Amino acid sequence: MEMIQQEPDIAAYLTECEAVDHRHPRVRAVADELSSRHSDAYSYAKAAYEFVRDTIPHSADSGDPRVTWRASDVIGARTGICYAKSIAYVALLRARGVPAALCYQRLADDDGSNPVVHGLAAVRLPGAVRWARQDVRGNRPGIDAQFSPDEERLAWTVRPECNEVDYPVLYAEPHPAVLSALRAASDRPHLARTLPTEL
Repeated sequence: MEMIQQEPDIAAYLTECEAVDHRHPRVRAVADELSSRHSDAYSYAKAAYEFVRDTIPHSADSGDPRVTWRASDVIGARTGICYAKSIAYVALLRARGVPAALCYQRLADDDGSNPVVHGLAAVRLPGAVRWARQDVRGNRPGIDAQFSPDEERLAWTVRPECNEVDYPVLYAEPHPAVLSALRAASDRPHLARTLPTEL
């Protein structure tokens, strides 16, 4: 699938916004610690990926009722759903000058019912000719997402026969429908009822 930058200027994918607050001291501290051990962009991007995937539990898996949406809060609270974890990963990448974007899939049950939008991140490593989507959702039995700038290793591959979709647009900021749902949710059960079903 060919990815489409919503913003033509690559610099847009290095900027800070309210959700991707990569200049926040909490984000910077993690970025500094990771980059002290991983100096090149590839190894840093992989380490940041594994940090978010493995040390910040997906709140639906852990049962945590808190809803986070700012990168600094995701890192501080150590919880978030796929959208929030993707925001945190994008912030860690941008903190070290690596262009990063937010992107999405629509997933559904086997019969195509109960669609929901799933959040991903994309990274553009130095010298790369294309963006590489990454899924920091977190692994569990049946899910084995891995950092891979070459061949995608996402949690789920879309099934068109189930009305699932890979959205090709790369966003510099969270999609408005996603951010609105996160910000309005009082807790995760509330969020589960109001998750976007399409973009």
